[in-house]
Amino acid sequence: MQKIRVAEVLAALSLTTDVAAGMSFEKGLRMCAVATTFADAVLGVDSVTRRVVFEAALLRSVGCTSFAPELAEVFGDDVAFQTALKRLDHGDEAVFATQMRTFGDWAGNDRPRLAQTFIDVFPTMGVEAMRSGCETSRALGTGLGLLPDSVAALDDVYERWDGRGIPEGCRGTELSPAARIVHVAEQAVLAHDLGGAPAAVAEVRRRSGGHLDPDLARAFVADASVALAPLEQPNALAAVLDLEPVPHVTVPFASLPQLCAVLARVVDLKSRWLLGHSEHVATLAADAGALAGLDPAAVAELRCAALVHDLGRVGIPTSIWDRPSQLGIAEVERVRMHTYWTHRILERIPALASLAPIASAHHERVEGGGYHRGDPSGSLPFAARILAAADVFAALTEPRAHREAFTVQAAADVLVHEADTGGLDREACAAVLGAAGLPRPRRVLPAGLTERETEVLCLAARGMSNRQIGERLSISSRTVGHHLAHIYDKTGRRSRAGVAVFAMEHRLLP
Repeated sequence: MQKIRVAEVLAALSLTTDVAAGMSFEKGLRMCAVATTFADAVLGVDSVTRRVVFEAALLRSVGCTSFAPELAEVFGDDVAFQTALKRLDHGDEAVFATQMRTFGDWAGNDRPRLAQTFIDVFPTMGVEAMRSGCETSRALGTGLGLLPDSVAALDDVYERWDGRGIPEGCRGTELSPAARIVHVAEQAVLAHDLGGAPAAVAEVRRRSGGHLDPDLARAFVADASVALAPLEQPNALAAVLDLEPVPHVTVPFASLPQLCAVLARVVDLKSRWLLGHSEHVATLAADAGALAGLDPAAVAELRCAALVHDLGRVGIPTSIWDRPSQLGIAEVERVRMHTYWTHRILERIPALASLAPIASAHHERVEGGGYHRGDPSGSLPFAARILAAADVFAALTEPRAHREAFTVQAAADVLVHEADTGGLDREACAAVLGAAGLPRPRRVLPAGLTERETEVLCLAARGMSNRQIGERLSISSRTVGHHLAHIYDKTGRRSRAGVAVFAMEHRLLP
């Protein structure tokens, strides 16, 4: 039976979070290689700790999209904010003061206000954001089959040795050993990107005893050439796969859709308006593919491609996706880049490379006026044409910031018009419309949720306040609060992002 290495899927998620956080492509892979080499060749950790370091380093930023809508509301560009946050050192007053002079430079003349806003809200909003990210990391990490200690280490990614981190202010050996190793590796790689090995050594030494465990910092400085050796290899992915502790974790190829679904949830957290979109498209596309006569293997591949078709979305600011008004030309150009990044991420990973031509073509059009290549969709695989039609239909029947959801019939009319005018493939549209008309039996609701609790959960996942949910469902805010208390108890989730992941996991979103 064909198997896939889970590390390859984790690598795809690492590349996705690089894009989401505005990092250089493959930064996460380089950090994983350095962290794993540092743990093994310099520190001589045991095999279990080495595995934990490897997994935690690859997925260090897995929760980075969980608070994107809230960050966008305050700081405008959540991607640029994440980029700046990676390098901030509020434990060193002189360095932090210098960093604040350029913080918010993406906002032009509004930069001073954003810098002051960051100082004002960091003690409260920062804690809320990181708690949301930690909860999301736990939910997603479990779905990826990580070791429990790896998932626990993800709680500490923004903590510090001196106790001035977030969200819990843990200090010293309260931080997991793996997290402390990853902290050193990340700062080394970020500095190395700017100034090579001397800069990496200098930065680790400077942060020693503040951000970083001083014993680990000394060990790194003493053997920096060993720890940084993987950065000399031209292929970061190959270096990471070579460093994966044995035995390599594999799963049957049939498990790929479940792993792709986790990638989809990371993407869909990017916007309150996108929750469940990838799963919606995947279900519609797979049903359409089956109706159109694709064989089971092709249908399975189409489902996987649909789940990951929007990976590149994470690199576009949430403020653009959530804009309630028309986008400008520059913003449209940024949007058009998301299919390019989807292709770049997928083609880099052997286990997912076959999905790239299908997944990244969902905005190509029959007459060649789509993006990012502008290829006539008639030259594309039929599965790609089905995905394009499924994406349009699914998006239309979901609410967006600038409009209400279309009715099924109105969305069908749009698809027919697109087929008639050469926008979408006619046969693909027919298959999608056929799939949309299939009756679906109602599933038993998970975690003992009631119908009303499910309605409240879905609205809360989209960021609505208790008052807004009450107005939508014609119930009081107090009643909404009671429902949410039951939802939190039943699902075990405590944040908007947490219940959003739960809703996507169980396909509850309309």
